[in-house]
Amino acid sequence: MGHFANFCLAWVQQHVYLGTFLFMAMESSILPVPSELVIPPAAFIASKDGIVGIIAVGTAGSWFGSAVMYWLSRWLGRVFILNFGKYVMISEEKLERAEHWLHRYEAGGIFFARLLPVIRHLISIPAGIIRMSFGVFSAFTILGAGIWCTVLAIYGRQVLGKYAAVHPDWAQDPTHLRQAIQAQSHPLILGVLILCILYFIFIKLTTKKAA
Repeated sequence: MGHFANFCLAWVQQHVYLGTFLFMAMESSILPVPSELVIPPAAFIASKDGIVGIIAVGTAGSWFGSAVMYWLSRWLGRVFILNFGKYVMISEEKLERAEHWLHRYEAGGIFFARLLPVIRHLISIPAGIIRMSFGVFSAFTILGAGIWCTVLAIYGRQVLGKYAAVHPDWAQDPTHLRQAIQAQSHPLILGVLILCILYFIFIKLTTKKAA
């Protein structure tokens, strides 16, 4: 994961907007790309021009990756996803939980899922399977992803800025930037803990129906 993180950070440094779009599109699919290693450094690198552009590109990438998974799931169907999902760590239990979440909370479930770890990678699949309105799906995906990207962008500009002031050579090696995120990650850790609590609430709410 350390090598993969360095690769992501190096790409974002060299291709700020394109890298942000591509990695956020991957993050919104079934590929394990952590948005926490994409948006913060991109926002810091682009902070001279403002972070609105990074938020917009990150949100667009999230929507694009989600849209691809939505249409693939809609065309391929539930049986195909269950048969081949195990190869990308999508179990039947995970899919059923996501389906029940979506049936229970509908459009609001799409928005809330964009803020939850793990679930935001999967929610596009049941949305496509049950043929949710693509317009509604897109609107709430963009809203939720926009909020998430905004939080990460503000974190990147403010927190990484403090680290860069002390370690001006961070840009010479992606490892330094990864260390910066780790060293100044307390706000994110708190946020992740809150999201984990929300995730366990999600598990509790869907356990009976999934069973």
